[in-house]
Amino acid sequence: MTDSLRTPVRVAQEWAGRSLPALIEAGEAGESLPDWIRDHQEDVDTLARTAGAVLFRGFEVSGAEDFRAVMDALSGQVLAYGERSSPRSRVSDGVYTSTEYPADQPILLHNEQSYTSKWPTRIVFFCERAALRGGRTPLADSRRILARLSPATLERFERLGVRYVRNYLPGISLSWQEAFQTDVRAEVDAYCAAADITAEWVDEDHLRTRQVRPAVRRHPVTGERTWFNHALFFHITSLPDEVSAGLREALDEQDLPYNTYYGDGSPIEDATLAELRAAFEAETTGFDWRPGDVLAVENMLVAHAREPFEGPRRILTAMADPISAADSPEVAL
Repeated sequence: MTDSLRTPVRVAQEWAGRSLPALIEAGEAGESLPDWIRDHQEDVDTLARTAGAVLFRGFEVSGAEDFRAVMDALSGQVLAYGERSSPRSRVSDGVYTSTEYPADQPILLHNEQSYTSKWPTRIVFFCERAALRGGRTPLADSRRILARLSPATLERFERLGVRYVRNYLPGISLSWQEAFQTDVRAEVDAYCAAADITAEWVDEDHLRTRQVRPAVRRHPVTGERTWFNHALFFHITSLPDEVSAGLREALDEQDLPYNTYYGDGSPIEDATLAELRAAFEAETTGFDWRPGDVLAVENMLVAHAREPFEGPRRILTAMADPISAADSPEVAL
């Protein structure tokens, strides 16, 4: 790392007993984060890929406009949120609220849009207002999660991949109109065909999709193998017990809003799901948000989550640097 990166800004790959995320802290109040990133772009990218995520703290970032300027410094390709799986509100071009789930519910660890055929390499968060209690954004290194899995589990997932089955059900899950950002069925069909998704129109308002994706991918720059999928996040058992039981009582299995299987359609065993949960838990770390914090997460290397919280909390998010399956070399399904 260059001498210019060390001063006057503090850079720490280990701080407060943690190495994830790395910390870059302004040396003086009012320092411009976009300017600093542009002056140290290569070093920032190297640190992010080594640590998996970087927390920028103490810089002058006070709102959505400032955050967008940070994104423009980080990347020339800030993305719109497509093929949605969670509710967000658009704040400005490329800037969204973080997932709008009830404050008393956690959001499990996941790698953003790993179920798609084209996903962001980087997802970035900005703390406009920290919660009074809770509300951290836990992180877990997906490379280390992979290393914790048994050879038998890894072999089966690598051989078969993950099958995602989604049902877009009005009043129960995201509507297909919201998920695909259109109200034209033909546009959904065209998108699904291009993205290797099987689309089935059960009725006018009920769309069911199926897609098979790898469980393990390689980072296109570092070449590292990483556990990159939604196998656990979308599995019906990952919902709170009462919600999961209620959905399974009300709906046939094929109609559940989300569920995952091995790529050949066989069920993922309870013992395997428990193994995945243990690996995620063992690698989870977190930090307390401060207003003005910006967290850049290397999406293929680190999973993120959200803790329940109390009081007002406003975290904005943006995604950048798209990559497709063709750009991420990995074993064939």
